[in-house]
This record gives sequence, C-alpha cells and structure tokens, in this order.
Amino acid sequence: MHTHHHHSKAQAPHFAAGFSAIELMVAVAIVAILATLAAPSFTPLLERWRVRQAVEDMTATLYYARSEAIKRGGRIGIQKVAQGTNGCKLAGTNEEWGCGWFVFVDSDDNGKWKASEEVLQTTAMPTNTNLIHKSGGASIKVDRFGKMSGLNVKGFIFSPEPAGSSSPATRGICMSAGGRIRVIEEVPCT
Repeated sequence: MHTHHHHSKAQAPHFAAGFSAIELMVAVAIVAILATLAAPSFTPLLERWRVRQAVEDMTATLYYARSEAIKRGGRIGIQKVAQGTNGCKLAGTNEEWGCGWFVFVDSDDNGKWKASEEVLQTTAMPTNTNLIHKSGGASIKVDRFGKMSGLNVKGFIFSPEPAGSSSPATRGICMSAGGRIRVIEEVPCT
C-alpha cells in the first residue's frame, strides 16, 4: 500500500553543504600560514623521528641476520643498497649506507652479494636520513655463531640530511664483541 506524504522530501534545513569557494580559499590561506610558521619547529621532530625509525630498522636487521646465520650455519650477509637504486642520491662511498641495506644468503660465503644469491630482507632508509658505516665497508658477513665481521667497531651513525652528524637528532648503533646492541647519542662508538 502506497501512502502519499504531503511533503516530497524530509524537511532538510536549507544551508549549502560544504564550503563556498571564498571560504575554502580563506581556510587554505590560514592553513598555509600556520604550516609556514610551524615548519621550522617540526623539522627537528621529524628528523628525530626518522632517525629513530632507521635505528629501529637496523637493530631489527642485525638481530634478524644473526638469528638467520645461527639457524643456517652462517652464510648470511648484510650489504648496503647501491647509490642510484630507486633514484637514491646518497651512498656515494663504501661507508655510506644512506640508500638502505639488505640481508642476503651468502651461498659462496665471500661476504659480498651477487645476483644469484637470495635476498631475504631489504630495508629502505627514511627520507632525508643518512647512514654512515663508520670506517667500514659496503658489506658485513655473519658467521654461524652470529658474529659479524665487517661491522666496524665504530658502528653505524644515523643522521638527518643535510644537517649531518652535528644534528642533535643524530644517533649511533654500536655492537659489542658479544653481540650486544647499544644505541648512543655521542657518536661514533668508542
């Protein structure tokens, strides 16, 4: 049975949904001004956040590489991602790992990745963050006891780009001979 309602629509109050163009422009202008004012104070926060992210990623990688090496009887490596990968401009020298890194099965046990060797995990660096493997090389070899040769005693230094390691956001990762990982603020490791 079809009942006839006297009003065709529910009585919606008649105001325009959303913003008029002028209101929108004003809102955008205000947001832009606020963003400009806030940006300088956001930068250190973002830098610290990105560095912390990278430090956590590397810590996870070191534990992962160690457990894989112990499980597989060694033959695990960690190597920097080469400069130019995905348009990354960092990582120009062996000790610069700013384009990220990967863990691989080092089947010939030479500590260097080759295309036929399986990559287990790849980690990208957060934007505008650099990583220096202090006085170290492009790759690290992990043996069946989980010991890392090639991980320089000076460890890793994570710093925002382009500020570099003078930035208060800078952190380092040190690994003791026993394999304990420490995050430090005064870099490099001693």
